[in-house]
Amino acid sequence: MSILRVEQLTKIYGKDDAQVNALVGASFTVEKGSFVAVVGASGSGKSTLLHLVGGIDRPTSGKVHIDGQDIFAMNESNLAIFRRRNMGIVYQFYNLIPTLTTEENIMLPYLLDGRKPNQAMLKELLELTGLTNRANHLPSQLSGGQQQRVSIARALINSPAVILADEPTGNLDSKSSRDILDLLVMANKRYNQTLIMITHDEKIALQADRIITISDGHIISDEGVRHEAHSKIGQSPA
Repeated sequence: MSILRVEQLTKIYGKDDAQVNALVGASFTVEKGSFVAVVGASGSGKSTLLHLVGGIDRPTSGKVHIDGQDIFAMNESNLAIFRRRNMGIVYQFYNLIPTLTTEENIMLPYLLDGRKPNQAMLKELLELTGLTNRANHLPSQLSGGQQQRVSIARALINSPAVILADEPTGNLDSKSSRDILDLLVMANKRYNQTLIMITHDEKIALQADRIITISDGHIISDEGVRHEAHSKIGQSPA
């Protein structure tokens, strides 16, 4: 079952001599529960693709369907609500609210919606991410790896249709990077959570089920990965 369908997605910035074709005619589908890595050089268009799939930016042309919904047929208000409830986004630099505790940052999608928090899921995610004893800490009191775990827990709290991760290990040391990758892959397997990750790291990309390569705004390859070549993953972070 396809959870994501991208159709001829194009994003053009500027006009005439200043025109930049950031993404041109990208089309692909992603099955529910898949882990897809998107790779390419800096400026290739992979971040543009992620921002369009996440509804953060609007395309020049093309469509994105998530869980059967044409997201660009929505107005900005409805799209913001849909994004908050159906997409989890993990950024390289965490994007936590500095005045909120770990627990409050994780629950932010519920707080913004004015909905009753899912305390059982919160407890489970705090345990899964190893943050139970950091629940009342502010981001400034956490390490980079711990802050990224908060970001991942926030992305998971709504059980979204898709998690989008933009270089989630790019700002971390090697050990924290391994922990974060293990955590994301664990979430992918444990919750059958669809994961689309941008990465420069070939070793990380090889953990995915599939690798989409972008160059100069074009998808130049879309290939499956042999699972038997994967390293052992899925251990709880330290």
